[in-house]
Amino acid sequence: MKYTVVGAGAMGLRYGILLQENAGVSVDFVEPTQASLDKIHAQDDKVWKSRDHKDRHEIKINIFSPEEYDGNPDVWIFFMKQMQLQDTLERLAPKFKSGQTALGAMNGMGHIEKLQQYFDDEYIIGGTAMIATVLNDYGDVDFMGDENMGSSVYANLTEKPSAVMDQIQEDFKAAHLNPSYTENFMGTLLTKVFFNAVENSIATMFQSRMGQLMAYDNFLEGIARPLINEAYDAAEAAGISLIETRDEMVKQVDYVSTIGNPLHFPSMYQDFVKGRPTEVDYINGWIADLADKHGISAPNQHLVTNFVHLAESMREFTPPVNKLAPDYKGN
Repeated sequence: MKYTVVGAGAMGLRYGILLQENAGVSVDFVEPTQASLDKIHAQDDKVWKSRDHKDRHEIKINIFSPEEYDGNPDVWIFFMKQMQLQDTLERLAPKFKSGQTALGAMNGMGHIEKLQQYFDDEYIIGGTAMIATVLNDYGDVDFMGDENMGSSVYANLTEKPSAVMDQIQEDFKAAHLNPSYTENFMGTLLTKVFFNAVENSIATMFQSRMGQLMAYDNFLEGIARPLINEAYDAAEAAGISLIETRDEMVKQVDYVSTIGNPLHFPSMYQDFVKGRPTEVDYINGWIADLADKHGISAPNQHLVTNFVHLAESMREFTPPVNKLAPDYKGN
């Protein structure tokens, strides 16, 4: 199949490059951010790729603006910030064709409803990617961890098997994206949202790596579990079944913090230090709204949402410390 990745940020570049290099499939990129597109064009349509700040080298890609793109992919892969998606979809709308599949593995919630404006439900796939990646600069991506570190999970919106999903699983496996498949659509999406509601938001507020959060002995039981409990309470009130239990989610936070990616700065913090808005409204804010809608109390989710916005406001007075540049191995 032919793929078009929309959004040449950290995860978009990682997916596209791995599909291109490891799976050997045809990949185009569409970049709606003009500054990023200009930078990559100035590099002769090449991007820098490294792993853990090592082996930095250039890779040639096919990249276009939404307006100039005239490709005909089987699958559109959307990787951008939630607040960018609607405008990008409107710019790309004349390019979409019947029978094409839209795959969204973005952080937060809100993108599926937007994709439904342009794609039929039977051609929408949702996913979550637990794959640490850093965008050092436009057109400069850093893969964190070993080649096979990280995993991704996908579900059809119809919650039924499909030939397209089978082929995507095959291609993603060849790309070393470590994919798996479920028939629980909302449970698949919320696994990452609930994880990010702890790791991304708290690490951003305190400008820390994931592993540094564990320096507080009561992080798991005093901070992670209350946030996870509120999220699960809201989901259960809404009739949503999760893939993991509450205890399994706490264990996942523990594993990623201590073993999986302890030296990683989450994507929300990467936005924070670069002066961009964060996606907290689509993560903790979304959970808080879901709880409110179903009459469930979620004071911690509301508080974290407001604290992250407060941290954003404080950048005017105390600029954040950019900790993205030092070596991730601590050297």
